[in-house]
Order: sequence, then structure tokens, then C-alpha cells
Amino acid sequence: MAVTASPADVLRSGLDVSEPGGEFTSRAAAEAYVGKVCFKQGPPLLIGAELEWLTAQGELSATNSRPNLTVLADALGPYAPRSISPDSPADPLPGGSRVTLEPGGQIELSSAPFGTAAELCERLRADTTSLRELLQSRGIRTISGAADAVRLPLRVLQLPRYRAMEESFAGLGPFGALMMCNTAATQVSVDAGADPAEIAARWRALYAVGPALLAAFACSPGLHTAPPGAWASQRMRAWQRLDQLRTRPPVQDWADPITGYARWALDVPLLCVRAEDPLAADWSAPRGATFADWLCGALDEEIGRRPDQADLDYHLTTLFPPVRASGHLEVRYLDAQPGDDWSVPVHVIDALLSDPGTITEATALAADTADRWSEAARRGLADPDLRATAVALLDLAVARAATREAEAELIAAADRCRSGLTPTGVHCGGGA
Repeated sequence: MAVTASPADVLRSGLDVSEPGGEFTSRAAAEAYVGKVCFKQGPPLLIGAELEWLTAQGELSATNSRPNLTVLADALGPYAPRSISPDSPADPLPGGSRVTLEPGGQIELSSAPFGTAAELCERLRADTTSLRELLQSRGIRTISGAADAVRLPLRVLQLPRYRAMEESFAGLGPFGALMMCNTAATQVSVDAGADPAEIAARWRALYAVGPALLAAFACSPGLHTAPPGAWASQRMRAWQRLDQLRTRPPVQDWADPITGYARWALDVPLLCVRAEDPLAADWSAPRGATFADWLCGALDEEIGRRPDQADLDYHLTTLFPPVRASGHLEVRYLDAQPGDDWSVPVHVIDALLSDPGTITEATALAADTADRWSEAARRGLADPDLRATAVALLDLAVARAATREAEAELIAAADRCRSGLTPTGVHCGGGA
């Protein structure tokens, strides 16, 4: 199973249901479906990544310089996503990566899945070069930054999903628009596991190491128009200030992540409701209503129909936890890294999940900082406990590195964290 398949492909396989059109007969049936499609079982063999960059056309200014979508589509040609070029074949780049666009004009490469992190990084580097050359042909450049410290947040992608998202987040303060338009991440995707026990171990490890790795790779201290405050990761601050029911699942309370994730997913408020008319512009959802409410008939008057599998598939793509289950496991808590240093967190995740013993050791090393998400976003490596955990995890990753090249990158990252330096070379203060 390709770990970086699109959500529609990952979530297409189905549960037997008795109603026409794939409607669910009960909440239990919907939960079983979520557990089945969000945690695909099989030997963990593949790794993938998604890289995001801010983009600019011309000089950066507070109110201008986001790329014109027509120019952007022209630059990308047959690789343009259909969100900006409906008739595009949306071909993958030569290395297998597909191009997508975020609401504020951020460009994203979603890799193909590979059997080794080394091959993944090699192919992604080639596609990164190809993407930059395509964009530069029309005067568009990529910016390696996890948060835009210069420009006002401005949504350039006019899709019903993002219009509904913007409307939903508008009542939660400025961070919705900032997250959508002014942030970028490095994401790493790995297979879920061969059976429920292995899935649980990998899931718990990725959450346990999360705050320390967030601190280790935090590099977004500036975010234009964000409320005052010093943060190591303004990108993660934005996520943490959104709808916490959607972004902070109570994973510490889940004895079984498969069951827990399924229950949580149905109780997350609807972000949008796909219209049956494909040309409809309004995808807004009844405020505060959950998928479970829709399922049980509480929204019959507002929406006029019950949800089917396609609706649940779509709802699952509107959940934004630090680790998202999409058939595979998506690590979403890492800032976009400077230059080509995105390969470092790829090698970290690959090494820490390399075998059951290492997974157990990494989880134990991170136990004392496993719930310190807010401190990690705010203080980063300036927090001595988080820095100590980050160094211990990176040292473990060095010992489990798959190649000499990965080992060298991880040694440098461990030394950087030991010295209290961010990925951009700024000293964080504090002591280990």
C-alpha cells in the first residue's frame, strides 16, 4: 500500500453496508469503517514525505507578492494540480512526486512511497530541483520558511473547502487564516504496522517523541500579524490555537489507538459538508455539529440527507492531529526546514521506527516530555528537559541510521541540539 496515496484513494475501500449509496446503518458501523481504512495493516516497509514551501512572485511585501494562479499553472504545465488548472493531467514529476497547492499559495510536493529513506530523499531532491526550475521560469520562487514573517495572510485558492474552512476558523481568532495562508511544514509518512499491537507501538512512539522532535526542528519564530509572544514554532502555535477538538485528540486516554481514533473522528465538529451539486460554492456546516450528529439524524433538517462513505472519507481529511491516521501514519508536527535540511527529520523518523526494540527505547526516552506540546512550541530547545530528550532521541537515531549519509546528518543534528541551536543556527538559550 502506498503510504503517500491521496486520502481519496486511501479511504476508498469499504465496509459492507446495507443502505444504497454507502450510507451507514449505525455509529458502530461508521467506527468500524474508520478503523479499517485509517489503519491499514501490513508489514511496515514504506516511507514517504510531503514538503511545503512559501512562494513569492516578485519582491516580498506585506500586501503583495503571492503568485498569480494563472502564472503558476502556466509554470507547472502538465504537473499543475487541478485545483488551479481543472484540465491538467496533474502528472507526477520525474521522481514520482505530485504537486499540490495550499490556500495561501504555498506549494507542496507529495512524494511517492519508497522502501528506504535514502531513495526517498534522492528522488525528492531531484523533484525539488525540477519544481524550482519550473517556477523560476515564470519568476516564482520558493521560500524555505515554516512561517511567513512578512506578508498579511491572504487566501488565493478559491475552493469551497477553503472558503468553509476560513469561515469556520474565523470565530477562533487570527490563527485560522495564519495557519491556512502563512505556514509550511515537513511531513513524514510511514506504514501503520502489521497488526494492532505493532500499530499501537508505532502510534504511541510517534506521539511520545513528538514534543522533543517539535522542539528539535522548531524554526519559525516570526509570523506576521500573530499576537505578541515569543515562540520557537509560530507554525505550531497557530495549529494549537485552532479548534482543539480537531487538532488535539486525547491520545493519552486511548488504550487502543484504532478504536480511540475512530470514536474521536466521529465526535469532531464538521468543518464543511460537500455539496451534492459540484458547482455549489457553499460547503459550510452547521456550527458545532459533529459527524456523529449528522449520522444519527440530528442534522436532517439542516443538511437534508444522511452521510455516506464519501462524506466520512472527506471528514477524515479535515482532522488535523499531530499524527494523522490516513491508512498510514502522517507525522505533522515538524516545521518546514531551511534549505534541503528536510531530509534530517525524514532520517530521524526512519531510524526511530526501524525495529521494535528501537521503538520501545525511543518511547521510553521520551516518556517524561511526551505531553509537553505547548512548551515545545513556545520554548523549543530553550527548555532543558525537551533539549535533553531531543539529544537522546537523535543519539539513538544516529545509532540506528540506515546509511553513512543519514548518520552524518543525524550526528550534525544531535550536535546542533546539544549546543542549543535551531535549524537556522540561532541560539535558543537555556541549558541541557
